Amino acid sequence: MTGQTGQIIRSHGRRFIVESEGQVYDCTTRGKRVDFACGDWVDILVQNKEQAVIERSQERRSLLYRQDDWKTKVIAANVTRILFVIAAVPSPNEELLGRCLIAAEAGDIDPVIVVNKADLPETASLLLKLDLYRRLGYQVVTLSAKQDVAPLLPLLQGQTSVFVGQSGMGKSTLTNALLPDANARIGDISTALDSGRHTTTHATLYHLNADSHLIDSPGLQEFGLKHLKAAELTRYFPEMRPLIGQCRFHNCSHRVEPNCAIMTACESGAIVKSRLSLLQRLTDELSPSKP
Repeated sequence: MTGQTGQIIRSHGRRFIVESEGQVYDCTTRGKRVDFACGDWVDILVQNKEQAVIERSQERRSLLYRQDDWKTKVIAANVTRILFVIAAVPSPNEELLGRCLIAAEAGDIDPVIVVNKADLPETASLLLKLDLYRRLGYQVVTLSAKQDVAPLLPLLQGQTSVFVGQSGMGKSTLTNALLPDANARIGDISTALDSGRHTTTHATLYHLNADSHLIDSPGLQEFGLKHLKAAELTRYFPEMRPLIGQCRFHNCSHRVEPNCAIMTACESGAIVKSRLSLLQRLTDELSPSKP
C-alpha cells in the first residue's frame, strides 16, 4: 500500500471517487467520517489499482455549504467562483438566489449570475428583476445552453467553478455543452410541479483544461444559512456594508430602532425594500429563539 495525494472528483455519500497521479480510485474513509466534499484535496492510502482509503483532507481554500436546523450539506470545496444558474422557466426562486449570494460573500467566493434559456420570451422580465443585482456589482451573463455557451468561457478560465441553482434551470445542459464527453444527465421539466426534476444526484468535478475546472452540483430548492451569525449578516449585503457601525444602537435589529442607518437608506431608496426584508427574515432565522 502506498500513500498519495489526490482530489475528490465525485462524492456518493460515504464513498468518494478520487483522482490521483493519472488514476481514479474508489475510496472509503477512516471510521465514519463523511464530511469530505467534491473538490477536496486528500491524502489517500492506495490498496490496489481501483481502491484506496482517504486518510485526511488538506487545508481548504474555500468551502461552499448549506445548513438548516437538522443537517449540514457540503456542496463543494476549493472553488473560486460560483455560477448561479437561473432561468425564467420553471419559475425562479429569488429567495434562493439571495441566499446563495450571501453564502458566496461569506465564503469569499466570487459569484456570477448566469441567466440561461435566453431565447424564452419570459426572459426579458426576469432580466428586469435581476438588474437589481447588477447594480449591486454582481456580474450577470445571459445565454442559451442549447445555442451558445461562449459567453461563459472567459469566466471559467483559470477558475474552479461550481454550478448551483434550482433543478430544471439547465446546469447539466450547460455542463454537457461545455464538456460534450461529460454525459451529465438531463431531465425534462415537470410542468405540473413547475419545478425541475432532480437529475444530478451528486457533485462531479470536470476538467475544462489544465487550469480550469467545473463542478456540477445537485439542484437546490432551499439554501439554509444556519452556519452564519445574525450579527454579521449586514457585511454580506454589498449595499449595507458601508453603513456598518452607523446605526444608533450596536445591536440594532434594523426594524424599529431610532436612527437606524439601514432603514433610513431603505426609506431614501438607496437600499431596496426586498433586500431589507431578506435581512430581517434571515436575522429572525439565525437568532437564538427565546424560551
